[in-house]
Amino acid sequence: MKAIAATVLGFAFMGAGVSAAPTPPLDRGVLKVQVILDKLGFSPGVLDGRRGMTLTAAIKGFQENRGLPVTGELDQATTAALKPYAAVEATKTLTLNARTLAGPYFVIPKGEDKQAELPALGYRSPMEKLAEMFHTTPQVLMELNSPQTVLKPGTQVVLPNALPTSRAYDTKLRPDWIATLGMLNVDANQPQADKIVVDKSEKVLKAYDNAGTLIALFQVTTGSTHDPLPIGTWKINGADYNPKFHYNPALFWDAKKDDKKAMLPPGPNGPVGVVWLDLSKPHYGIHGTPVPELIGRTASHGCVRLANWNAARLAMMVKPGTPVVFQE
Repeated sequence: MKAIAATVLGFAFMGAGVSAAPTPPLDRGVLKVQVILDKLGFSPGVLDGRRGMTLTAAIKGFQENRGLPVTGELDQATTAALKPYAAVEATKTLTLNARTLAGPYFVIPKGEDKQAELPALGYRSPMEKLAEMFHTTPQVLMELNSPQTVLKPGTQVVLPNALPTSRAYDTKLRPDWIATLGMLNVDANQPQADKIVVDKSEKVLKAYDNAGTLIALFQVTTGSTHDPLPIGTWKINGADYNPKFHYNPALFWDAKKDDKKAMLPPGPNGPVGVVWLDLSKPHYGIHGTPVPELIGRTASHGCVRLANWNAARLAMMVKPGTPVVFQE
């Protein structure tokens, strides 16, 4: 596929099929809080400068970690606990380069049989890639910039400050996975989790260290009526980075009668995103998603979905044998 050299931000945004009229408007103060929490490991979901259930969950995670009353509000005690991070900027103005904008980009057809013919389920446009790199959405990029902004080398753009403090990834990792971690702006320094808890009612995944301290919290989608979350204790068998996906219609209640098995290529727009954490429960895993803005707002086929950047971050925190508790 030929790489797209330049895209007008407004055109790419409208082509993404997302409304250009944000409601409510982006609040830069809220965006700053989101950025700080994201850096600390308590993910507010997409960095969009808006209050909502994902920000509330992130605040609760931070409050639990700091031993504060868990209110989900930016109350006086929480604001005081966030004060040491006041120097963190909500946005960064960066100059685009060829490497950041590099494709290839793809037109992704409907139907697993057609998708299986592609070399990868990569990004559709530079706009989509930039949004995921900076833990946000095309809508937010539009709000922070201008519809006339041209995405080409040399252009300055305003982006949520999702930049990591370190990219010194373990050199034992596969080169393609290191490249994915860097592209997603995942910090190389991550705490090690001793236990993972997925809470169905709260729609969050919590990571605890060996002292029982909450060290990270991510929004998740957990199953559906047809494929409920398998309540119980499991363990992580291992990780598959930039995985292919074996589509077996026999495992999907909503598969069409004429669907056939297909091996889908890897890529951030694949059904399981950039990483699959295999569980001891057959056919179940914790994985990424091609639609991060829908995490916690839609159903899944029983597995646990996270935004790609959070799934990649979690993968750095766990190892084979890490227990995973699924609870109501």
